[in-house]
Amino acid sequence: MSLHLVAQLDQLEDATPKVFSVAGRSIGLIKSNGRVHAVRNVCPHKGAPVCRGTFRGTMLPSEPDNFVFGMDDRILQCPWHGWEFDLNTGRTLCGHGNKKLILYPVTVKEGAVYVDLGRD
Repeated sequence: MSLHLVAQLDQLEDATPKVFSVAGRSIGLIKSNGRVHAVRNVCPHKGAPVCRGTFRGTMLPSEPDNFVFGMDDRILQCPWHGWEFDLNTGRTLCGHGNKKLILYPVTVKEGAVYVDLGRD
């Protein structure tokens, strides 16, 4: 385990990625619905700084002429090519199953946000 103090919880705005340098890596923290996500700030598609993208929901599969929006505050969209990633799994919604964001476990204790970089 390689636990790093990254930020104070009150430094993070809801649904707004904020990037930090942690042990030589660019790591984005995103606070949403009482949870903090930590993601390596590199899109697995073409290496874009993915945390410069938008954090929102997405259109879900639905019947013709019926638009269903969902996965609110779970989707990080890459700023370069629009690839969408589920922050619960890291998986892309673009149909390329082998492309995943690198996600890190987060611990919040007494208002401090710690990220476990593990062996990465």
